[in-house]
Amino acid sequence: MQETQLTTRPLGQTGLEITRVGFGAWAIGGGGWEFGWGPQDDEQSIAAIQRALGLGVNWIDTAAAYGFGRSEQVVARALEGLRVDERPYVFTKASLVEGAGRKVVHSLKRDSVLREAEASLQRLKLDAIDLYQVHWPMPEEDIEEGWAAFAELKEQGMVRHIGVSNFDVDQMRLVQQSAPIETLQPQYSLIDRDVDESALPFAEGEGIGVIVYSPMASGLLTGAMTRERIANLPEDDWRKHDQRFREPYLSGNLALVDRLQKVADRHATSPGAVAVAWTLLNPAVDGAIVGMRRPDQVDPLIVAADLELDETDLAMIEGKA
Repeated sequence: MQETQLTTRPLGQTGLEITRVGFGAWAIGGGGWEFGWGPQDDEQSIAAIQRALGLGVNWIDTAAAYGFGRSEQVVARALEGLRVDERPYVFTKASLVEGAGRKVVHSLKRDSVLREAEASLQRLKLDAIDLYQVHWPMPEEDIEEGWAAFAELKEQGMVRHIGVSNFDVDQMRLVQQSAPIETLQPQYSLIDRDVDESALPFAEGEGIGVIVYSPMASGLLTGAMTRERIANLPEDDWRKHDQRFREPYLSGNLALVDRLQKVADRHATSPGAVAVAWTLLNPAVDGAIVGMRRPDQVDPLIVAADLELDETDLAMIEGKA
């Protein structure tokens, strides 16, 4: 892999050394499915990935569900022609499969997980997936069967490491009885802090690597999201109907963005970078997944990897200064 100037950190006990910021590939799955982000230009997606890699980012997080294969295919196109030692780590997920009307169906049955892994390897054009994650712990009665299938994939060499996403502490304790959890991927941002008191301390205590998703609250904390823009989001952009983007929550969230802008001005950076940097302050967090849809979005956000916030910044973010 190319030498990077970005700060890196071990991902738990996996042996992987990751940049503090990774490329998030949810949005590049485009629209036309239950949790899509509206129209997306694949060439722009590829250019964004290649720009991020050129700046030293050394991992990409995607999932089979993102556009039901589209995101993984775009990632593969972006990595075409790279030697093995040049390619970033590729992380993906299973457990959400395509149902009627392009809606997600949860499945953790062994046969379904094994089929998903085979399909992801084919779409990504990889011999092995660097990190394979359970996307959601649903249906809950099947999480032990699903996790056993993940362990089986690791034993077979189809995946190198296995982790979970969106699991609570009890669910992690349950599956750990059969095979160690190597990583956790929770939602974590200034707006979504639920895991602060539970899952993150547990992961840190267990030596489980943590990569957080939606550190900018799905674009809400970037500084580019206004009431007018939210109102004009395409109908197939899931955020248009998310409660964080609607009252009674929206006014408070936009007030937070104003505070992030003041901190960003102190550092000559962007509100989004400040929001990402805030998540990286948590000692349990090894890296943050940052979604980028166009190459011009990359540079202003990558700087979060090395952005140091001080006590004055934190007080401003919390509205105490």
